[in-house]
Amino acid sequence: MWKKFNGTPLSLPILEEVERAITCEKQAGNRLKVCIGTDSQVYSENTEFATVIVFLREGRGGFMFIHTDRTRQKMSIKERMLLEVSKSIEIAYVLCPILDRNNVELEVHADINTSPQFKSNSALNEAMGYILAMGFVFKAKPEAFASSYCANKIVN
Repeated sequence: MWKKFNGTPLSLPILEEVERAITCEKQAGNRLKVCIGTDSQVYSENTEFATVIVFLREGRGGFMFIHTDRTRQKMSIKERMLLEVSKSIEIAYVLCPILDRNNVELEVHADINTSPQFKSNSALNEAMGYILAMGFVFKAKPEAFASSYCANKIVN
């Protein structure tokens, strides 16, 4: 179930909510950019994921929609990073027609560090290739605020 940041569930399916949000923001005179990212956190035997759709109003802040889920599946750090990316790409792919129709820029953010000293870096090349091959703009840490900060706030 998708929610607002304050925890209120969205009343319509995500596609309709995104379309409605874009329409409202355009009517208010705002120029938008959408950033999608996923983060995860391992808790004992569970891994919790948070995927966010961040709507940035040019010069006027923003808001986001949030979806959380969890799994008991054990996975390596690389597998988890690539699953995060997969979750982000899945929603980006679904939203693409709406965003294209409304001339809204899209970025896919990966919670993967570009520095080799971090464990998440093991998934950088595959994640970047996956996102770019799908035709999306790719951002990694430290520029990947949708995953590294917004989604991170939900799972931590």
